[in-house]
Amino acid sequence: MKVSLKNITLALSIATFSTAVLTSCSDNNSTGWEFAPNMYNSRAYEPLSQWRANTINADGKDMRSPVEGTIARANYHTTFLQDDSTTVNDLMVYNLPKDSIAVAEVSLKNPIPWSDKVEEEGKVLYERNCQHCHGEKGAGDGAVGKVYKGVPNYASDAYKNMNDGHIFHVITFGKGRMWAHASQVNPEERWKIVHYVHRLQLGN
Repeated sequence: MKVSLKNITLALSIATFSTAVLTSCSDNNSTGWEFAPNMYNSRAYEPLSQWRANTINADGKDMRSPVEGTIARANYHTTFLQDDSTTVNDLMVYNLPKDSIAVAEVSLKNPIPWSDKVEEEGKVLYERNCQHCHGEKGAGDGAVGKVYKGVPNYASDAYKNMNDGHIFHVITFGKGRMWAHASQVNPEERWKIVHYVHRLQLGN
């Protein structure tokens, strides 16, 4: 019987497929052939680590040395200049951990003096970042707050005495269902919001 090339090719294809199927089922934990093992088994890198000499940089290090005169972030102090030339220091550094709200309540005082301008800026920031939950008047009745539930009414007896440190700390780290907003509003903006929240505590 004459065997055609087409039949031979078909038979070899079936045999190859059958072999692959049978061998792949022999070990349920096997991942099969790895066509790019360097992708599957690449070395894990830890941030800011170095496991071999860098042949590109002259000193052999992955990290570059800081620019001369660089100051560590924890020791960096900023100033805020009011319109009345009042200078306030240390707005940017906040080293209290999340579970230190009691410390914040007794140790933090708003470093930005109150003024109509500052409070108005705080109101704008509040409307952008807080009103959707806390409501226009701080009654906890914002569109999201109605669904989220548990949003406080600033003018109520339970919340009308929240001080600077408490409010700033909660904006920074969140509390209960409220998420942290440190990445949305910088420290200067948070202090301005604190001024406006005090206005809402008065029920105005």
